[in-house]
Amino acid sequence: MMKVLKWLDEHFEEYILIALSIFTVVVIFSQVVMRYVFNSSLSWSEEIARYGFIWLIYIGVSYGVKRRKHLRVDAITMLFEEKGTAVIKMIANILFLIFALVVAYYGVDIVTKITRESAALQIPMEYVYASLAFGMVLTSIRLVQNIILDYRAIQDAGRKNESNESRGRTP
Repeated sequence: MMKVLKWLDEHFEEYILIALSIFTVVVIFSQVVMRYVFNSSLSWSEEIARYGFIWLIYIGVSYGVKRRKHLRVDAITMLFEEKGTAVIKMIANILFLIFALVVAYYGVDIVTKITRESAALQIPMEYVYASLAFGMVLTSIRLVQNIILDYRAIQDAGRKNESNESRGRTP
């Protein structure tokens, strides 16, 4: 069971993103082939590709958080030592977590209230709008993991400073 959980923790977003990317490319490629080779177009391809791309974006946010690859300004963190940098990262992650939870809450609210169907495929739009809630819940989980790692980094930096001070050295 632990191996499964570890595998999900390490690869969940990756495989979903790969599958959604392949799906979107195949659908758009099929539309291009149908339009330019067979002079006929698929009525549903643009819609389903758009929905796949929307899911790809919101799961990609979680993947970016997990890998810590989002854009950020490093000018402030360069002014501090290891412990100060970890504190600033932790504060930023807490603020991002609050944002993600608010967006997830309202995303779930929208999903429960929406009653429309898509134009071409006639699929319930709840499935499309669920991408926002799902992506932000997944992002929140990854942010909590990052906050825990930042907290541990703060503790480790504190221990390192204490051991250096006890030896008569400063970092």
